[in-house]
Amino acid sequence: MALSSMTGFARIEGQNDICSWSWEIKSVNAKGLDVRCRLPGGFDHLEPVVRERAAKIFRRGNLTINLTSSKTLSATVFQINQQTLDGIVALMPDLESRFGKLPAPNIADLLGMRGVLEPVEDSISEGDQQALDAAVLADLDQTLSALKKMRDEEGARLHTVLAEQLDTISRLQDEAGRLAALQPAALRDRLNEQLTEILDSVPALPEDRLAQEVALLVAKADVREELDRLTSHKESARDLLSGGGSVGRKLDFLCQEFNREANTLCSKSSDVELTRIGLDLKAVIEQFREQIQNIE
Repeated sequence: MALSSMTGFARIEGQNDICSWSWEIKSVNAKGLDVRCRLPGGFDHLEPVVRERAAKIFRRGNLTINLTSSKTLSATVFQINQQTLDGIVALMPDLESRFGKLPAPNIADLLGMRGVLEPVEDSISEGDQQALDAAVLADLDQTLSALKKMRDEEGARLHTVLAEQLDTISRLQDEAGRLAALQPAALRDRLNEQLTEILDSVPALPEDRLAQEVALLVAKADVREELDRLTSHKESARDLLSGGGSVGRKLDFLCQEFNREANTLCSKSSDVELTRIGLDLKAVIEQFREQIQNIE
């Protein structure tokens, strides 16, 4: 199973004899799965189905699912507003008393008065509504599939980037191991130099005492344990990347462990070059962490 990103966008349009519609789904990263639906009137009863179908495909991500629709029926049905018409007729006696006998209004005049003739929303039969729902939901499935494809493609690109960053961590780890192997001799020479400068008028420190002091310094500066743990974390990360699936949270936890070892390496280092490598490790680990924030 390949890696999947949490960011993506998909849009599908459809229509039938009753109406046209358009699905739009936007996805961004999130700690869990958060589905937000915006459905027009007449389709709000589909929200539980929309949420259920999204949850079957995605495990993480903030999904905003929008549905827009418009009627495509060409015939428009009208009705007479009886209350408005009765009110106009009731005014006729009062108008005649003030202005004299008036010619009888014709039907066209009455229907042309504002509010007398009103359009009526077309009613849809139960069978037509079911067929419409089925067509709209079929396009929802296509939109979800298109979003899944886009997230998978982005996940493949992220896989390449993350693998390269793990290779960089390996390279820096090897350099740190090489320098760490040289530290005991370097510490011994440095301690000898410092003692020579400070105690040039005093007999040299016995060899066994010098060895003890060097051993203490080496024990405090030993980074082999941190390098071994980096190897373990790196192998775990590679296993997760190759296994795919919903591994974003596990990778995020590993990043914390990576960063802990890099911090300890820097704090133990008594060598400028080893410290530089530790800082480079911290930088690439942070880049790795930023990338996996988009992994499902």
